[in-house]
Amino acid sequence: MRISRKAATVVLQHSSRRTLATAVVKSSLRSRTIVGTVAASASALGLGLWSYQQQQKTAECNALKATEPYPKGVMDAYDAALAFVPEYKKEFTPYLGSSITPDLVEKLKDPNDYRAKMEDMIMQAQAKIVNALSSIDGDAKFQVDRYERPNGEGGGLTTVLQDSEVFEKAGVNISVIRGNLKPQLAKQMTAQRGKQLGPGPHTFFASGISSVIHPRNPMVPTMHFNYRYFEVTASDGTKTWWYGGGADLTPYYLEDTDAVHFHQTLKDNCDLHDKSFYPHMKKTCDDYFMITHRKERRGIGGIFFDDLDATPTSKLNMKDQNSVFAFVTDMANSVNETYLPMVIARKDLPYTEQERDWQLVRRGRYVEFNLVYDRGTKFGLVTPQARIESIFISLPLTARWEYKHEVADDSREGKLMAMLRDPIEWVETDEEEKANSN
Repeated sequence: MRISRKAATVVLQHSSRRTLATAVVKSSLRSRTIVGTVAASASALGLGLWSYQQQQKTAECNALKATEPYPKGVMDAYDAALAFVPEYKKEFTPYLGSSITPDLVEKLKDPNDYRAKMEDMIMQAQAKIVNALSSIDGDAKFQVDRYERPNGEGGGLTTVLQDSEVFEKAGVNISVIRGNLKPQLAKQMTAQRGKQLGPGPHTFFASGISSVIHPRNPMVPTMHFNYRYFEVTASDGTKTWWYGGGADLTPYYLEDTDAVHFHQTLKDNCDLHDKSFYPHMKKTCDDYFMITHRKERRGIGGIFFDDLDATPTSKLNMKDQNSVFAFVTDMANSVNETYLPMVIARKDLPYTEQERDWQLVRRGRYVEFNLVYDRGTKFGLVTPQARIESIFISLPLTARWEYKHEVADDSREGKLMAMLRDPIEWVETDEEEKANSN
């Protein structure tokens, strides 16, 4: 099995509650290779598609299973994705619409104008991601909806693909807004998040890119990511800034290959800046996406960070704003290599009505988290002149709630639930690698 250009290491992790063959792949950071090319010997390394090993499926699925336990289409798709990804990292990609800030080009001449730099970055990232998703979905056309807030307070560019062949709903939004910060929000930022905002009244600037991609096929995971910049200006001109964001994966049928690929690619990009970032942000992500009233997580995590700045009290080692911006830019530019291989590999796999129903049940959990716990949703709803259509674009087109829905522990659904209740480490961190080498 060819995992990357470097040799791969497969580690079997065991726990008292379950035994899981977890592929821990260590790619070369220097070559920035990515995980995910599947070869015929995958089963020998403890990998495999549970959908073809642990449950009787429809006649179509069984026929495919009989001819090839690990479908060649999955192998070829990962190879195709590797060739496709470099197109995503061009130096410049034209925006999908005009910039939100009218004189953005002029402002970009100032290397210290991080408002302008962030807007430019997220508009390019949006175009790259939308172009990639459209290409995968038979050149399906995204609806591009540019809007402006009243009184010159910015606006946004919402792009959405709905009820298409591959993606039931995919939204990739950017927003660039400014205005007066409500006193109660300023107090919350000071009391709950330790922000030293200076004397009021305050104005704010916020920009970011956010996306949720809901596939039609339950064999393809849902992905969410967002990267954002927030700046508060006090009445005396003092500015306080920070970044936030992350990316996380919500599978319906867990495939080790996809989980390892997702986490390893995130780790590789984090490691370019500091090797302490991934383990810290992975744990933060597992904690953040907890559906407390269900005692389960929304998905298998990824990375999550908030309040990321360069102050002495920062939990992570950032020397200045340029370092933070460079990190956020690299993470936003890793979306395609993180997610596309599994979409290409699994979008055409057959599935049953039962598996579709399970996807809809899990989507219901997705809705619960977004409406009850998600900070971005809450902030959007209390922002003056909020654009509800853009805020709720993260919600799936269809979902399902069943009374007292339960699954068998030994089913594929049950295995996913065990993972959501008790997350594991999908890749080795440097500390674990050193411990295992001793």
